[in-house]
Amino acid sequence: MTLTPFETLIIICMVTLGTMLTRFLPFLLFKGTKSKNSYIGYLGQVLPYSVIGLLVVYCLKDVSFTNPPYGLPEAIAILCITILHYWKENTLLSIGVGTVIYMFLVQTVFI
Repeated sequence: MTLTPFETLIIICMVTLGTMLTRFLPFLLFKGTKSKNSYIGYLGQVLPYSVIGLLVVYCLKDVSFTNPPYGLPEAIAILCITILHYWKENTLLSIGVGTVIYMFLVQTVFI
């Protein structure tokens, strides 16, 4: 099925609207006096750490510790990320360098 340019534009606009609505809706709902909600404050403190933990578990779910390379690229990258984050305390730097190290190891060292 081939879409016309107008149909493609409509789809792009609807996806953009849906994305913007889900991003901005919480700020519109909880502005002003509602922002003092203790539950929302609690979620703001707890969720970032929970999401990072969930992402780490998701990224490591398919790692085989019984077959070569025994999870070494992942372990080395995680160690580098941890050390760099404690040293520089910059999340984007830690993620970027960790990704580069992992991709280097997987593509050149642990082929």
